[in-house]
Amino acid sequence: MRRLLGRHGSRALVLTSRESLAWLLCGARVTVPTNGDPVVSVVVSADDVTLHVFTNERDRMLAEELVGLPFSSVVEHPWFQPLPGIGEGLEGALAESAVSAELRALRAPLLPSEVTRYRSLGAEVAAAVTRIARSARSEDTERTIAAELAREVVAMGAEPVVTLVAGQSRLELRHPLPTSAPLGTRSMLVLGARRGGLIVNLTRWIGEERGSGELAARLFEVEADAFEATRPGRPLSDVLADVVRSYATQGFNSAEWLRHHQGGPTGYAGRDPRATPAAQDVVQGGQAFAWNPSAPRGKVEDTVVITGGRPDVLTCDPEWPTVSVRGVARPLALLS
Repeated sequence: MRRLLGRHGSRALVLTSRESLAWLLCGARVTVPTNGDPVVSVVVSADDVTLHVFTNERDRMLAEELVGLPFSSVVEHPWFQPLPGIGEGLEGALAESAVSAELRALRAPLLPSEVTRYRSLGAEVAAAVTRIARSARSEDTERTIAAELAREVVAMGAEPVVTLVAGQSRLELRHPLPTSAPLGTRSMLVLGARRGGLIVNLTRWIGEERGSGELAARLFEVEADAFEATRPGRPLSDVLADVVRSYATQGFNSAEWLRHHQGGPTGYAGRDPRATPAAQDVVQGGQAFAWNPSAPRGKVEDTVVITGGRPDVLTCDPEWPTVSVRGVARPLALLS
């Protein structure tokens, strides 16, 4: 970040977003409402790292979230006044919004310690989904299963970020917020969870229907093309273009990719950023991705880290049935 300051000729940088703060502060929980504004901001200068925090949050943050972090100073603010960079600027300092793309690039390559805690979260979340899927009954409602998913996530010290469930009657939907509909004989579970600042995402299927196996196989091929296209140095727009071509190659309507986003980099945000035709962020080695090719009644999704040009799947559970797709284990539907 100090090299970034030098490039911009600025004396300081104010970090204000949950993503950048969690990254800098080693995974600290910096909000109270899950999607609320952070209760801290951090000013990084050439010589100092200063924590700004609301007075009513100071003791908790220092005792529970920021233990051992060597701040140069801690500045308290009344709860009714804005923190520097949130609601008002800091004179002479660079706002995070002015360098958001550069900060994404800085936090993209994960350190070994980040990968370790990321892998732990991925394994725990995947195992929890397996337990819930195995115990699910066709008469269970989507909300019942969503509640079980959320309970498991909170019990492991994480936060639910996305909890989607589609029963047999709602499988055409790409973002099925849970309802009172029963699961029926086939269902989709989608879970996103955050711990230590990092977010894992995965999608799993229970049951089968006519053509579901063939559909999954074609989507696995699109995903495999996405993995192969995710090479360090390539802009996200180029990777997405390869994904778009893969849909047609696998026999899908050429416009299928327009009917739902395709995913992209992940880590300290669910998608950091989402891959679009205009996205110029460049793939980096050691970066996390969650591609999610989909079609009506089908979707695949896992969280991976690109290592040596290959996807290292973090959200895997050895108890879930898989098939090898170009040497990568991919999840089949769980059958009773």
